[in-house]
Amino acid sequence: MRRFHSPIGILQGSRVLFSDFADGGQMWTGQGNRESRFIVNFREKFIAPPAVMVGLSMWDMDSQTNSRADITAEAVTVKGFHIVFRTWGDSRVARVRADWTAIGPLRDEDDWDVG
Repeated sequence: MRRFHSPIGILQGSRVLFSDFADGGQMWTGQGNRESRFIVNFREKFIAPPAVMVGLSMWDMDSQTNSRADITAEAVTVKGFHIVFRTWGDSRVARVRADWTAIGPLRDEDDWDVG
């Protein structure tokens, strides 16, 4: 369990990750393992890497194939993280939107910087 002894900040965002049906991208036309990675930069820096939750808020899948999706936050730092969407097999993904929430410690105005 992570315990905070400073103010806590919460940032949220939403991002359309791709619309591959529109331009014939790999998520719509490809086969096998596929991955899309997107960098999110926080508006304000945390003082330690925050807990980040990512979820699908919209997905548009081909109804003729199996729907397979894996979405996660990777490479989380005090400045941002990567949203990673993966699919595999014969899945055809037309488009995806992800929503995310980051919760972590912030610098307190009473903190001293003695460095």
